[in-house]
Amino acid sequence: MNSTTENRGALDLRKAGSPGAFARGFVTDFRRFLLKYAAVPYLRIRRQAQPLRIASQVVFALITISIGWHFGSWVSYLGDSTSTPAIRPPGVEAFLPISALISLKQWALTGVINEIHPSGLVIFLLILLTGLFLKKGFCSWICPVGLFSEFLGRLRLFTFKTRKNYVLPKWLDWPLRSIKYLLLWFFLNAILVHMSLDKIETFVNSPYNRVADIKMMMFFTDISQFALNVMFWLVVLSFVIPYFWCRYLCPYGALLGILSVFSPVKIRRNTETCTDCEACSKVCPAAITVHKLKAVTSDECHACLKCVDSCPVNDTLNLGAVKKGFQIRPHVYAFSLAILFAGGIGLAQITGNWHNGISLDEYRMHCANIDSPIYTHSRGDVASYEEGLNSGITVEEAERKRLEMKDLRIADDEYTPGDGNNYGN
Repeated sequence: MNSTTENRGALDLRKAGSPGAFARGFVTDFRRFLLKYAAVPYLRIRRQAQPLRIASQVVFALITISIGWHFGSWVSYLGDSTSTPAIRPPGVEAFLPISALISLKQWALTGVINEIHPSGLVIFLLILLTGLFLKKGFCSWICPVGLFSEFLGRLRLFTFKTRKNYVLPKWLDWPLRSIKYLLLWFFLNAILVHMSLDKIETFVNSPYNRVADIKMMMFFTDISQFALNVMFWLVVLSFVIPYFWCRYLCPYGALLGILSVFSPVKIRRNTETCTDCEACSKVCPAAITVHKLKAVTSDECHACLKCVDSCPVNDTLNLGAVKKGFQIRPHVYAFSLAILFAGGIGLAQITGNWHNGISLDEYRMHCANIDSPIYTHSRGDVASYEEGLNSGITVEEAERKRLEMKDLRIADDEYTPGDGNNYGN
């Protein structure tokens, strides 16, 4: 009996009101539904990394946008206590890598995690751990800049109707790639080598560092024309030359690249089953000649697994650890990244190293005087916290100044053009 006749017979029995036949038919239909819409896609995702990777990038991008939105609401609440109360999201400190690097040295020398930006140090350490144990997975699975760079690359391919990314010649590519390592060396040398413990503690507790997250937000909300021009040209260059920022300028990527060289996890090629079709090398966004290597040790590999997905021969390319034959499937890799960050953040919350120790009143005091020179730095030199308090204002004065500024803003809103002294009716 063919399947059509069998299905028709099951339907006739259901119509006849047989409970057993109806149950068997329902189970059969449900199994078909699972196979078509759940099991097969799930198995495909397990073997294909790109759907999982893109989903991971989008999720982390949405988290980043949410953090930015909540932080902006919190800063607005600082300036107007009558507005809707908001809570400062600790995740915003992920955008303070220099402060985190300074905190890392302070922690190494003293064993103490400071309470100014503790979550910044926690996130920084978690990112370093991804580089050491999971290659540069942060760049291609988590980083929002990586997602935006990939979008620009895809937009270029769509615009010019081509499947091939533009790659700079080696005589130009190598010198440009050294820029990010020079930037990394500058920060590591200035902080890890030349910054004494006294200077570190002065910087960590300085008025500038206490509001570094707010200053960072102000950089974007009140961006200068020069900074806007730089960002515009970076976008243009990233459109023309895929991953321009990531490949040539990002010191974070340089640091992760160095750590990834020592990672036990690498892309590995089975030379016995490889057909030398070069499909893996053609899709590699880092322009690595994967088809010539037994194991990809390049500092530019960020474990996007595009090469693995493109290989036409099963298990010829895989992401594996040191042990021969041990493969890490895409869903296991994604799960490992998620567990690393969720576990690290959870541990930081349990140990009290996630939320900072700056009170709301102190934040308001700093914000009321944030245009003062003590909230700036000159090549890392900052005013001490004591100098900030001596030249600053009290909490009561800050509240009075905030109310005065609010009254001025209301008056400006009610100002009627045409008469310099005409306010209101």
